Amino acid sequence: MTEEKQNEQFDETNDQAQSVATEDVETNETVDNTENVEEVEEEKLVEIPEAELEELKQKVNIEEEKYLRLYAEFENYKRRMKQESSIMKDYQAQRVLTDVLPALDNMDRALQQEGESEDFLTFKKGVNMVYNDLLRSLKDNGLEEIESYNQEFDPNVHQAVMQDSNPDFESGVVTEELQRGYKLKDRVLRPAMVKVNE
Repeated sequence: MTEEKQNEQFDETNDQAQSVATEDVETNETVDNTENVEEVEEEKLVEIPEAELEELKQKVNIEEEKYLRLYAEFENYKRRMKQESSIMKDYQAQRVLTDVLPALDNMDRALQQEGESEDFLTFKKGVNMVYNDLLRSLKDNGLEEIESYNQEFDPNVHQAVMQDSNPDFESGVVTEELQRGYKLKDRVLRPAMVKVNE
């Protein structure tokens, strides 16, 4: 073996030994550092008096109760807003329907008129078509007619304006509808004006 090769092998062996020694020193330093951290953490731990601990627990409980109440109030608020939005959506057509009712009444009265001429009959047929289209559109938007004739008088949906003494009807029954009443879903837009048997 030549001297150069021996020197190279010696250098390699020396480098490996230094590397292993360096790793051992780093490992020892890490272990020492870990022990130092644990010692410092143990030193940081301070015993809290029992009374102070109870006071802190009470404060935490109070804050937690405040949070739960606030959360419940917020959930109730969201539910109310959702309900109100749903109600507004269901009854958004109420104002328009109420405004259209007088025009509907006038068309109804016009259709009750009688005439013989061909022009009158043609005109009445046209008004009837418009009336039916309008009524269909209003019903599609939730308008309902209140049943009155030959029904038991109901103060929630009927407005009694006259009394009748008709032997063909029982007492408290509507004998004639003077003005048609309407509802929007379950809400009365206008009660029916009726004549009630005594």
